[in-house]
Amino acid sequence: MEQEPRHTMPAFAQQPVTVRPISAAETYALRHAVLWPDKPMSYVQLPEDLDGRHFGAFTNGDGKPEELVSIISLFVDDSGEARFRKFATAPEWQGRGIGSALLKYTIEAAVKLRATRIWCDARESALGFYRRFGMSGEGAVFFKGEVPYLRMSRPLP
Repeated sequence: MEQEPRHTMPAFAQQPVTVRPISAAETYALRHAVLWPDKPMSYVQLPEDLDGRHFGAFTNGDGKPEELVSIISLFVDDSGEARFRKFATAPEWQGRGIGSALLKYTIEAAVKLRATRIWCDARESALGFYRRFGMSGEGAVFFKGEVPYLRMSRPLP
């Protein structure tokens, strides 16, 4: 596998953020804490994790150890469809541009992998965020447990 570059970018939090590939196992704690804290840890582990690419956004600077604050997993199939899943940012870091930086990096990674379309199942509460990335809703709202979702997608260049 070709080594993917690290990207360091400023976040709105006045603290630099580094985005880089990570292992699936490194995503599990944040996936669990942010997305499904009331479910067992196994609930956030996907059978296809071994086939995916996983990215993390780390805060750094101010002499503090770097901290993983946002994660996402990307899966590209043979037809060129890219799906991202289990996108989570620690609550205290939300609204600071970190998730935006991570999604931008993920979309760029999908393009490099020659994907022609990217999609996700978006929580209804986050639809505005995904629309800022040119994604549009498809179909009807559906539920995972009591959480409403909508499929969002966009073509890739």
